[in-house]
Amino acid sequence: MTPLLRQLFDHHSSTYTYIIGINNSALIIDPVKENVPQYLQLLKELGLCLAMVLDTHVHADHITGSGVLQLETGCEVGSPKESAACCGSFVFEHKTELELSGLKFQCLFTPGHTNDSYCFYFENPGWVFTGDTLFIRGTGRTDFQNGSPDTLYESLHKTLLTLPLSTVVYPGHDYKGMTSSTIEEEKRNNPRLLITDKDDFIDHMNNLKLADPKMMDIAVPANLKLGL
Repeated sequence: MTPLLRQLFDHHSSTYTYIIGINNSALIIDPVKENVPQYLQLLKELGLCLAMVLDTHVHADHITGSGVLQLETGCEVGSPKESAACCGSFVFEHKTELELSGLKFQCLFTPGHTNDSYCFYFENPGWVFTGDTLFIRGTGRTDFQNGSPDTLYESLHKTLLTLPLSTVVYPGHDYKGMTSSTIEEEKRNNPRLLITDKDDFIDHMNNLKLADPKMMDIAVPANLKLGL
C-alpha cells in the first residue's frame, strides 16, 4: 500500500508539519502546538489513528504539539538519545529503524543546527524529512543550542548527500513558498552545498549575523518538556 503524505504549514513560524498515514495508522513529524486541533480533525477525516509523533530537534521558533497529542490520543512520542527533552515514550539513535504499520524508516543523526538534530529517511517511497538540517536552497543556522558549522558540514556531506539522488527532500521550514526538492536538485543548486571547502563553509555560517528567533526563550524550555 502506498503511504499517504500531507504537508501542513504554520504561518507564524513558517514550519512544515507532516502527517504520514498507512493502514489506518499515522505518524506526525514536527507538530506545532497551536495547530493540534487541525491535526486531530484531519486525522479523523482521513480515518487515521495517530500512532507516533517525532520532532526533528528541540525547536526554538515554536512550541511542539507532541505532548498534547500524546495526552489527546495516547500515541507514542520518540526522543533522540542526544536530546535533553524528557517525557518521551521511547528513545531512538542514529540508524534506529522505526516502523509505522509495516512502513519502515530510519532515524539519521544530523547534528549541526542543534546537537540533537535528526532526519527521518523513508527508503521506500524515497522521502527524507530534514527538519532544520537541510532547507530548499539553504540550511539551518548554527549559532545557538550547541550548533556547529563544522558538524553541520559533516552531517550534510557524509549523511544526507549520500542518499539516492532521487530522494525527495521535505524540509522543516521554508520562507519562500517552496514545498519540496530532491537530493540531486539541492546538490546542484543549494548555495550552501556549493561551498565545498569546509573552512569556507564554517566561515560563511559564522558570519550570517541573524537575529535570535523571537520565541526562543519560551519555546526551548517548553520543548524540553514536549511542549507541556
